[in-house]
Amino acid sequence: MNTSFSVALKYGLFITVSLIAYFLVLRLFHMHENPWLRLFNGLAMASGIYFAIKYYKLSLGESFSYVNGFKTGLLTGFFATIWFTFFMAIYMFHIDPNFTEKLLGEWLQNYGEGAGVLVFIILIEGLASTVVLTLTFMQLFKKSRNLS
Repeated sequence: MNTSFSVALKYGLFITVSLIAYFLVLRLFHMHENPWLRLFNGLAMASGIYFAIKYYKLSLGESFSYVNGFKTGLLTGFFATIWFTFFMAIYMFHIDPNFTEKLLGEWLQNYGEGAGVLVFIILIEGLASTVVLTLTFMQLFKKSRNLS
Protein backbone atom coordinates (compact mmCIF):
# COMPACT_ATOMS: atom_id res chain seq x y z
CA MET A 1 0.00 0.00 0.00
CA ASN A 2 1.21 3.49 -0.79
CA THR A 3 1.80 5.72 2.17
CA SER A 4 1.45 9.47 2.09
CA PHE A 5 5.21 9.76 2.48
CA SER A 6 6.06 7.48 -0.46
CA VAL A 7 3.56 9.21 -2.75
CA ALA A 8 4.97 12.60 -1.71
CA LEU A 9 8.53 11.45 -2.40
CA LYS A 10 7.64 10.14 -5.84
CA TYR A 11 5.68 13.19 -6.95
CA GLY A 12 8.08 15.60 -5.24
CA LEU A 13 10.88 14.09 -7.29
CA PHE A 14 8.74 14.46 -10.43
CA ILE A 15 8.19 18.15 -9.68
CA THR A 16 11.87 18.71 -8.95
CA VAL A 17 12.98 17.09 -12.20
CA SER A 18 10.40 19.16 -14.09
CA LEU A 19 11.57 22.42 -12.49
CA ILE A 20 15.24 21.66 -13.12
CA ALA A 21 14.57 20.61 -16.73
CA TYR A 22 12.55 23.79 -17.33
CA PHE A 23 15.33 25.94 -15.88
CA LEU A 24 17.99 24.21 -17.97
CA VAL A 25 15.91 24.59 -21.16
CA LEU A 26 15.54 28.30 -20.39
CA ARG A 27 19.30 28.50 -19.82
CA LEU A 28 19.92 26.76 -23.13
CA PHE A 29 18.05 29.57 -24.91
CA HIS A 30 19.57 32.27 -22.64
CA MET A 31 16.17 33.12 -21.18
CA HIS A 32 16.94 32.01 -17.61
CA GLU A 33 17.61 35.59 -16.50
CA ASN A 34 14.02 36.68 -17.13
CA PRO A 35 12.32 36.50 -13.71
CA TRP A 36 8.83 36.52 -15.24
CA LEU A 37 9.36 33.08 -16.73
CA ARG A 38 9.50 31.70 -13.18
CA LEU A 39 5.71 31.97 -13.17
CA PHE A 40 5.61 28.74 -15.16
CA ASN A 41 7.27 26.98 -12.21
CA GLY A 42 3.84 27.24 -10.61
CA LEU A 43 2.37 25.02 -13.32
CA ALA A 44 4.84 22.24 -12.54
CA MET A 45 4.22 22.61 -8.82
CA ALA A 46 0.44 22.72 -9.25
CA SER A 47 0.26 19.69 -11.51
CA GLY A 48 2.56 17.65 -9.27
CA ILE A 49 0.62 18.41 -6.10
CA TYR A 50 -2.71 17.84 -7.85
CA PHE A 51 -1.73 14.43 -9.20
CA ALA A 52 -0.11 13.40 -5.91
CA ILE A 53 -3.31 14.06 -3.98
CA LYS A 54 -5.43 12.48 -6.71
CA TYR A 55 -3.28 9.33 -6.80
CA TYR A 56 -3.30 9.03 -3.02
CA LYS A 57 -7.07 9.47 -2.92
CA LEU A 58 -7.53 6.75 -5.53
CA SER A 59 -5.22 4.38 -3.65
CA LEU A 60 -7.02 4.89 -0.31
CA GLY A 61 -10.56 4.84 -1.65
CA GLU A 62 -13.23 5.46 0.97
CA SER A 63 -10.76 5.81 3.85
CA PHE A 64 -9.32 9.01 2.30
CA SER A 65 -9.70 12.02 4.57
CA TYR A 66 -8.96 15.72 4.32
CA VAL A 67 -5.97 15.34 6.62
CA ASN A 68 -4.51 12.54 4.44
CA GLY A 69 -4.75 14.64 1.29
CA PHE A 70 -3.52 17.80 2.97
CA LYS A 71 -0.49 15.98 4.38
CA THR A 72 0.28 14.44 1.00
CA GLY A 73 0.08 17.80 -0.79
CA LEU A 74 2.24 19.57 1.77
CA LEU A 75 4.90 16.87 1.83
CA THR A 76 5.00 16.73 -1.97
CA GLY A 77 5.51 20.46 -2.30
CA PHE A 78 7.98 20.66 0.57
CA PHE A 79 10.16 17.90 -0.88
CA ALA A 80 10.13 19.50 -4.33
CA THR A 81 10.90 22.94 -2.91
CA ILE A 82 13.80 21.74 -0.77
CA TRP A 83 15.38 19.76 -3.61
CA PHE A 84 14.94 22.55 -6.17
CA THR A 85 16.30 25.14 -3.74
CA PHE A 86 19.33 22.92 -3.18
CA PHE A 87 19.87 22.66 -6.95
CA MET A 88 19.57 26.43 -7.40
CA ALA A 89 21.99 27.06 -4.53
CA ILE A 90 24.58 24.82 -6.19
CA TYR A 91 23.93 26.53 -9.51
CA MET A 92 24.19 30.08 -8.13
CA PHE A 93 27.19 29.51 -5.87
CA HIS A 94 29.27 27.10 -7.95
CA ILE A 95 28.16 26.74 -11.59
CA ASP A 96 27.25 30.33 -12.56
CA PRO A 97 28.05 32.90 -9.84
CA ASN A 98 27.45 35.74 -12.34
CA PHE A 99 23.78 34.70 -12.61
CA THR A 100 23.05 36.42 -9.30
CA GLU A 101 24.68 39.67 -10.43
CA LYS A 102 22.73 39.68 -13.67
CA LEU A 103 19.44 38.97 -11.94
CA LEU A 104 19.79 41.38 -9.02
CA GLY A 105 21.51 44.22 -10.90
CA GLU A 106 21.61 47.48 -8.94
CA TRP A 107 20.02 45.93 -5.87
CA LEU A 108 23.14 43.82 -5.41
CA GLN A 109 25.40 46.89 -5.60
CA ASN A 110 23.29 49.01 -3.26
CA TYR A 111 22.67 46.44 -0.53
CA GLY A 112 25.56 44.00 -0.94
CA GLU A 113 23.39 40.89 -0.67
CA GLY A 114 23.89 38.12 -3.15
CA ALA A 115 22.85 34.59 -3.95
CA GLY A 116 21.73 33.90 -0.37
CA VAL A 117 18.79 36.25 -0.80
CA LEU A 118 17.74 34.52 -4.02
CA VAL A 119 18.00 31.09 -2.41
CA PHE A 120 15.83 32.33 0.48
CA ILE A 121 13.29 33.80 -1.96
CA ILE A 122 13.10 30.51 -3.90
CA LEU A 123 12.56 28.61 -0.65
CA ILE A 124 9.82 30.92 0.68
CA GLU A 125 8.14 31.15 -2.72
CA GLY A 126 8.00 27.37 -3.03
CA LEU A 127 6.74 26.78 0.50
CA ALA A 128 4.06 29.45 0.20
CA SER A 129 2.83 28.17 -3.16
CA THR A 130 2.74 24.65 -1.72
CA VAL A 131 0.41 25.68 1.09
CA VAL A 132 -1.87 27.70 -1.20
CA LEU A 133 -2.04 25.00 -3.88
CA THR A 134 -2.68 22.24 -1.35
CA LEU A 135 -5.51 24.19 0.28
CA THR A 136 -6.97 24.92 -3.15
CA PHE A 137 -6.82 21.34 -4.43
CA MET A 138 -8.22 19.90 -1.24
CA GLN A 139 -11.42 21.80 -1.97
CA LEU A 140 -11.77 19.55 -5.02
CA PHE A 141 -10.84 16.29 -3.29
CA LYS A 142 -12.55 16.57 0.08
CA LYS A 143 -15.72 14.68 0.83
CA SER A 144 -18.74 16.90 0.46
CA ARG A 145 -21.01 17.29 3.45
CA ASN A 146 -23.71 19.07 1.45
CA LEU A 147 -27.23 17.74 1.72
CA SER A 148 -28.62 16.40 -1.51
